[in-house]
Amino acid sequence: MLISGRGSNLKALIDACTDGRIDGRIITVVSNRPGAPGLEHARAAGIEQTVVDHRRFPDRAAFDRELAATLESSAPDLVILAGFMRVLTPEFVARFAGRMVNIHPSLLPALRGLDTHARALAAGMSTHGASVHFVTSELDGGPVIMQAQVPVCPGDTGETLAARVQLAEHRLYPAAVALICSGRVQCAGGTVLYDGQPLERPLLLDDLPEAATQCIGSP
Repeated sequence: MLISGRGSNLKALIDACTDGRIDGRIITVVSNRPGAPGLEHARAAGIEQTVVDHRRFPDRAAFDRELAATLESSAPDLVILAGFMRVLTPEFVARFAGRMVNIHPSLLPALRGLDTHARALAAGMSTHGASVHFVTSELDGGPVIMQAQVPVCPGDTGETLAARVQLAEHRLYPAAVALICSGRVQCAGGTVLYDGQPLERPLLLDDLPEAATQCIGSP
């Protein structure tokens, strides 16, 4: 598991492993920031934590080599990016091809990159959300596994919309990871397979809390 910040999705995944929604365990959490608050979630759960500070390396390639070596020492079946705020080199991505996933706060392929909530509002979008995808060397361009949709509510700000999307993420990421750990979802040749068949469109998570799917209490 790779993190850079608060680790709210990490906490959601820890909880899902603990209560049996995911048939797997998190074996290590690696942060590129020594003070990342999310590391405390790992400590509280008894999960190994490691810091690989990107500022100690002369360039991105050197950092990625050390990061890959750190991960491979734990022999993970799946590498999960959970708020990891670094663009990975093609060499790193190739090393974990087909077994690395990311969550992105938009309904991909719309709104790749940063500031998705403000951009959704600026574009006048009525629906926003989050996507879980396999990672490729194309930024936010890997094949999408599952998405969660949320409405853009009257009076929304970037902050209120972000909070609604985050509620969805905390259900979405565990659901997608559970499918991978069960073997129902795989990545083969850049295509998502669901129960052995190519996935024609992303799966949709429609079992979300009411507050995440409706404009209740919106400003």
